[in-house]
Amino acid sequence: MDVPPLYFIQPPLKIYFLIPVKTVSGDGMNILYVYAHPEPRSFNGALKDTAMVTLGKLGHTVKVSNLYAVRWKAILDSQDFRMRQDPYQFNPALEQIHGIRTGSLSPDILEEIERVAWADLIICQFPLWWSSMPAILKGWFDRVFVQGFVVNIEKGQVYERGLLKGKKAMVVVTTGATQEMYSPNGVHGDIMHHLSLITHNIFEFVGMTPLPSFIVFGAAGMTRDEGSLQLDRYKTVLEKL
Repeated sequence: MDVPPLYFIQPPLKIYFLIPVKTVSGDGMNILYVYAHPEPRSFNGALKDTAMVTLGKLGHTVKVSNLYAVRWKAILDSQDFRMRQDPYQFNPALEQIHGIRTGSLSPDILEEIERVAWADLIICQFPLWWSSMPAILKGWFDRVFVQGFVVNIEKGQVYERGLLKGKKAMVVVTTGATQEMYSPNGVHGDIMHHLSLITHNIFEFVGMTPLPSFIVFGAAGMTRDEGSLQLDRYKTVLEKL
């Protein structure tokens, strides 16, 4: 199974081009780019920078939530709620509904909720670790996709009736393992099945329309030329959004 990036570093470490990242604005879509990789000088960093330049040139307005850079708190706990509905027993779902109604969620959560509400498209980029998203990104979903904001289970507002209906979402992911290993008959299983826990059980559950995922297999073993070809492929995909 895929494991964190330390295991995939091959000497000498490949350094891809760096572009200073800023929020870019234009007249196109509002795009929230949720980025979950700890090393800016990685291939993932180059993918993200390619997206910033490409989307900006196309006239889209982009905001970046760089989770490692801001040291995003990944643990959902009672500290997320400044005004508890039940101070004696912690029920996360109950407190989320109360927090969104009263505006009493912690400031970092409220800031991300504002970004999600603003966005027409959400792009989540991450390396596949243990065939799943990094814990810091899972924690972003746990804390930001609060009940009462993304779904209302009591009223049946999920899937086609989800509260984020009308928005689109996309996964951008790199793997350490090969495409063959993540094929339907591969040892790791079909990667589309692994990603469906995000594209279906999160994106579609809250009403968003998932776009085709962009996947780079075997990223840790690529040459510089192979990496450049993948960056060009990503640019082409972004240009067709």
